[in-house]
Amino acid sequence: MSLFGNILWMIFGGLLSALGYWIAGLLLCCTIIGIPFGIQALRMGLAILTPFGKRIEKDPDHQGFLALVFDVIWLVFFGWEVALAHIASALVCAITIIGIPFAVQHLKLVPVALMPFMMHLED
Repeated sequence: MSLFGNILWMIFGGLLSALGYWIAGLLLCCTIIGIPFGIQALRMGLAILTPFGKRIEKDPDHQGFLALVFDVIWLVFFGWEVALAHIASALVCAITIIGIPFAVQHLKLVPVALMPFMMHLED
């Protein structure tokens, strides 16, 4: 069932969302200071392609002080806008009964959009 959901997700906006993350990631990688943020945006673009069947986990590799600092910087400059975009997309998807599973997936992506250095999607 998650394969079917992921295929529909990609057709109806998931591919565009991932493309947005990838473009932002590549632009962030153009500066030395933006490289860690760009890499996270590229990773999130890959994760957003197939959100069905995944759950949010704390990233055991990124649980230190530096990850917290990066998450705060991300939250101030990028994260809240991305989270609002996912919330707005969830509200639009939730208008119809068919769109409710997609709304749930958008809401699942909000914590990852807010704190990408400490959270990630896991199979």
